[in-house]
Amino acid sequence: MRIAVTGSIATDHLMTFPGRFGEQLLADRLDRVSLSFLADNLEVRRGGVAANIAFGLGTLGLRPVLVGAVGADFEPYRVRLKDHGVDTDAVRVSDSLHTARFVCTTDRDQNQIATFYAGAMAEAREIDLRDVVARTGRPDLVLVSPDDPEAMLRHTRTCRELGIPFAADPSQQLARLDGAAVRELVDGARFLFTNEYETALLLQKTGRPEAEVLRRVGAWVTTHGEAGVRIRGEGRDPLAVPAVPVPAVVDPTGVGDAFRAGFLAGTLWGVPERRAAELGCAVASAVLGTVGTQEYRLHRGPLLDRIRTAYGPGCAAALVPHLRGPA
Repeated sequence: MRIAVTGSIATDHLMTFPGRFGEQLLADRLDRVSLSFLADNLEVRRGGVAANIAFGLGTLGLRPVLVGAVGADFEPYRVRLKDHGVDTDAVRVSDSLHTARFVCTTDRDQNQIATFYAGAMAEAREIDLRDVVARTGRPDLVLVSPDDPEAMLRHTRTCRELGIPFAADPSQQLARLDGAAVRELVDGARFLFTNEYETALLLQKTGRPEAEVLRRVGAWVTTHGEAGVRIRGEGRDPLAVPAVPVPAVVDPTGVGDAFRAGFLAGTLWGVPERRAAELGCAVASAVLGTVGTQEYRLHRGPLLDRIRTAYGPGCAAALVPHLRGPA
């Protein structure tokens, strides 16, 4: 089982604002917003969508191939990812640009305002997936996650040309992409990943009704935060999986990436779709209890206990043969 994860690799600067963003926004002044939020603390963590997903897959015992572009400051991050089972040999290192930066402020209601600096990610368009396939062998799936827009399109085209199944995860880049680009990224995807807001934005961008999008993808996986996840496909009943309850949310950053890691791991193991989604929700719940997107730990025993409590012994039994790692 082999998966290549393409997309952003970044350093996260995570801050918390003790108030509510909504209380600072004036409805009749939204065309002239000028605000500064005094944050209580700052956490500098490793992140980036592709790196987060690859970390989760590696922690679950797979050996994902990470594909993206970084700056010369990446080496300590590379070592850490390799220690967690990620193949980083396909990562391109820029001679002149810094690794991308994600700067995010979270308010007391877990709303977030963020800015992303692409930096070396702009060079991801120079990466040819054919070279990756020649080195690692043909992957079972390529995940095309948020990245330099030209890189996302290039990777998707290469997957079609080589006949390699791919998953589309445009998420944060939906705001940057035009309708034609979104349609090209989505068409033929084995999986399409969005959250609830991105679902509406994708329909607006593509100009297609929901039924038309469903006709063009294998399955549309939509995360709904604390309401869990919904999976739809043409000619089938939707599958709804509730989220795993969390006593206290510490930081929601990266929760969607963690879900994708768990869901894709289950898919590659060949477990039923519901079980894969339940594993994704369980991994996502682990992220909610930590600050940073790659600070969580997935010890086999506690993870199975969490799954058993949330979804019953049948789910745990289906996943036991596949879960590795410390007890």
